Amino acid sequence: QLQLVESGGGLVQPGGSLRLSCAASGFSWDFWRIGWFRQAPGKEREGVSCIYISGGSTYYRDSVKGRFTISRDNVKNTVYLQMNSLKPEDTAVYYCAALKRLSTVQHMCETIPRMDAWGQGTQVTVSE
Repeated sequence: QLQLVESGGGLVQPGGSLRLSCAASGFSWDFWRIGWFRQAPGKEREGVSCIYISGGSTYYRDSVKGRFTISRDNVKNTVYLQMNSLKPEDTAVYYCAALKRLSTVQHMCETIPRMDAWGQGTQVTVSE
């Protein structure tokens, strides 16, 4: 059974850092795409960063470029999102999602198609 579990959220001051983890189980994740998405109160869900597990290609939304880094550990079947220089506008519930069918990571992040699985989400709050 395909399952994604996020962890690593919390409360951090502006300028601080957090590392989110997305642990995948129940499937062989080669050739899958894993993405991080976020949803702030009253706003639509948006793609933050996506990665193609096999090829390693990545995508970042403009507002996080240079601050966030997505990576994967193929032994642990885990995707990470390292978030540095956090800003109050990064406050949101962060979700990871998995997509198997052919798609670029840009398309996955920008259009948020129907995913094969979503995690339960982890809260990130950036505040003094």
